[in-house]
Amino acid sequence: MFDIECKGGNAVVITAKGEQLIFDPKLSVAGLPDLKVKDAVVVATEDRLLHAGEGEKLVINGPGEYEVGAFSIKGVAAQRHIDTEADEKRSTIYRVEIGDIKIAVLGNVAPKLTDAQLEALGVVDILIVPVGGGGYTLDATSAVAATRQVEPKVVIPVHFADKDMKYEVPQDELETFNHELSAPVEITAKYKVKSAASLPANLTMVGVTRTS
Repeated sequence: MFDIECKGGNAVVITAKGEQLIFDPKLSVAGLPDLKVKDAVVVATEDRLLHAGEGEKLVINGPGEYEVGAFSIKGVAAQRHIDTEADEKRSTIYRVEIGDIKIAVLGNVAPKLTDAQLEALGVVDILIVPVGGGGYTLDATSAVAATRQVEPKVVIPVHFADKDMKYEVPQDELETFNHELSAPVEITAKYKVKSAASLPANLTMVGVTRTS
């Protein structure tokens, strides 16, 4: 039905029926080449991670509702992890529906989701959440807390320590999140989802290894 690839940082590619959503493709902020976005839909959880201008079908970088091919997308305003409640909301949480499967992409958001954000997300099957910490993004403890709030069947951690990337601040190892979550673990280079029935019955962490 669709597959999910992780490209480092918050960059994630979701492919369904030959169409692509590319989240946060500007990897040059962390020392890797920016992702190519030609003929894809580019989605940014915050403006600084947006890389466009190569013939993308559509750029989504804020709250709203969007219907693009196989994807139904809802953006919900959120406070960034590094901002205060008095600051303008500069991040966006996304809900992506592909058929009868719902995916949530959090980005670098404040540690506790609000009731309004949880209501906007609704039932979530797959959660993609940064876990590296360092005062910049959710750390393992707060990422686990957010996961418990959302209650997905699958959680895919992103934005953790990677020897090939130069993050603005040091990031925690993936194993730190694994330990905190204490759930079954599956490691794969590409997470393929055939149907809602193929998802695990209980919360499972799926580690999707970075691909170029």
